[in-house]
Amino acid sequence: MMAKKQQQSWKQKAHSRSPAAVANLRSKHRAARAFSRHRGAHGTAQAPFVPPEDWYEPEGTPGYRFVEQTPGAGYRHVVTPEEVRNRLAQLPESFTVSLEVVQFSKMTRKKRNYPCYGMQWGSTIYLYPIETDLVEHFSSKPKPQQWNEARMYGGQWERDGACGWKLVWSLAAVKDYYLNNILIHELGHLLDERNTSYEDRERYAEWFAVRYGYQMSQRFDPQRRSRKTVRRHHKR
Repeated sequence: MMAKKQQQSWKQKAHSRSPAAVANLRSKHRAARAFSRHRGAHGTAQAPFVPPEDWYEPEGTPGYRFVEQTPGAGYRHVVTPEEVRNRLAQLPESFTVSLEVVQFSKMTRKKRNYPCYGMQWGSTIYLYPIETDLVEHFSSKPKPQQWNEARMYGGQWERDGACGWKLVWSLAAVKDYYLNNILIHELGHLLDERNTSYEDRERYAEWFAVRYGYQMSQRFDPQRRSRKTVRRHHKR
């Protein structure tokens, strides 16, 4: 019943957007297809790039559980429930009180149109699979922020043909990216009870991911400190 109400509310709010807002959203969707994948989508009616997902009614029970879906042909999950649990255990206990479900989501044809690495909706964090060979293909040059962020976690950008680009990960690098960036970013959305606009929520989640993901993880892996210079030396 609650899931149906959520879906109805979602549709009602979507249809109530002004023509200018709809045009802006379509523009963002076109950008999503051009760059191929986004990080940090969160489950609000105003947020772009939100794929349809299973809704889990918050129950207020202590602890969280995992839901594992088959990633889909050509895709793989790059972290395990045990790795996620161990990473969250390094954070203050109060950070995960509201978290009830971590879902390893499957890739579908519809989700490939507006793909993302992770999403928060209600008391659930969704983590999405990536290509089996750990190589992501993009039809346009990545923006400086996207370039730097991937490099900070060990991703390697390479030209792919005349106009395309590809992002090549090692398994260790992409695990680092998911556990210390994507997961923490989505947890930041879950904990953010103050901001309401998409931009403000993204800004807070970005800060949260740096503070409790990237910076905190360096205490456990000092060798990653050298990657901090990547952002400083990037050339556009």
